[in-house]
Amino acid sequence: MHQLTLLQDMAIVMAISAAVMVACYRFHLPFVIGYIVAGLIIGPHTPPFPLVSDLTSIHTLSELGVIFLLFGIGLEFSVSKLLRVGMVAAVAATLEILLMIGLGFWLGQLFGWSSMDSLFLGAILSISSTTIIAKVLLETKRIEERYAQVILGILIIEDLLAIVIIALLSGLATTGSVSFSTVGWACAKVGAFVGVTLVLGLTLVPRLLNYLSRFYSSELLVVTVLGLCFGVSLAGTKLGLSVALGAFLIGAIIAETPQAPSIIQHTEPIRDMFTAIFFVSVGMLIDPALLSHSVWPIVWITIATIVGKVASCSLATLLTGYGIDTSLRVGLGLAQIGEFSFIIARLGEATQVTSAFLYPIAVSVSSLTTLTTPLLMRQADRVVELSMKLNRLGKAPKDS
Repeated sequence: MHQLTLLQDMAIVMAISAAVMVACYRFHLPFVIGYIVAGLIIGPHTPPFPLVSDLTSIHTLSELGVIFLLFGIGLEFSVSKLLRVGMVAAVAATLEILLMIGLGFWLGQLFGWSSMDSLFLGAILSISSTTIIAKVLLETKRIEERYAQVILGILIIEDLLAIVIIALLSGLATTGSVSFSTVGWACAKVGAFVGVTLVLGLTLVPRLLNYLSRFYSSELLVVTVLGLCFGVSLAGTKLGLSVALGAFLIGAIIAETPQAPSIIQHTEPIRDMFTAIFFVSVGMLIDPALLSHSVWPIVWITIATIVGKVASCSLATLLTGYGIDTSLRVGLGLAQIGEFSFIIARLGEATQVTSAFLYPIAVSVSSLTTLTTPLLMRQADRVVELSMKLNRLGKAPKDS
């Protein structure tokens, strides 16, 4: 019976998604928006009744979407590209996180919230969504451009720093003080996982794939690669890290091998299917009734997130040596919150140190910024062109 319910739900998810995607194609809208609208249509909060019965299974399948999407991004990115932007991404990500935590705390105080609510709001706003941005970059076929490489580098560093932020907030929530041993342990786990994965991966994976290529079996190659992908993702989750980090790292390692183009070709359809389920599940989280109850905080926090992210990420990238055009594109691409924001909001809710309204507001802001991200990235060329014109006008010699 459970299998029949899941089959029915999957049929509904795919059918509604396909219908909405046709409309998006006709009106030249990003498919990400279509998936989210499809999730809103079939979700539990849309009257007269929810079309999907087993939400738990859909959300579980959506985690596979995160794994496949970040694995695919890793295949396009490679370790060598990650190392090239590593230092710049580390500086830019750290500066941007600090600025957004400060902005979120100030905004919470402006609303009259407690210091703990304000601090958690700042942390929620500080981490961008790797999954959403990666999907848009793939969809627009700009993954190879320089600004896209910087964006992906910043996202990976953000995911690493998010683990440290969660450790800090956990200690603050449970004991009322920051435990440096907890933070140190979190940093050690992150460093050890990344280091061991890269060393072992770059040593063993190319040899394994070269051996498998002798059999001339694409099926054997793909099954082995998916086993590596799920295995490294599982190892990351066992250490308390995100599944996205492990999937990205193994993808970036495989990208250094001659078999990478064939693997991309064979895994792309799987990635597209599960990615669709992920974004549909995001749309299911949107509660229109909640938007009406907390409309003004949600609106102001959404605006602050977009403006603050664009400004802080652009400034951080500019200070690391990139030009205005690249910096602006990076800022426009990072103007949203996502998966880690949910985790941080849930942490405050579970430890009962934040108010009940904070988690629903975080979900709403994430959903709204998910909708605006593809539109902002599509308008990046116009924004950069306008900025360059204003810059030239500002430098033009004035008549005496």
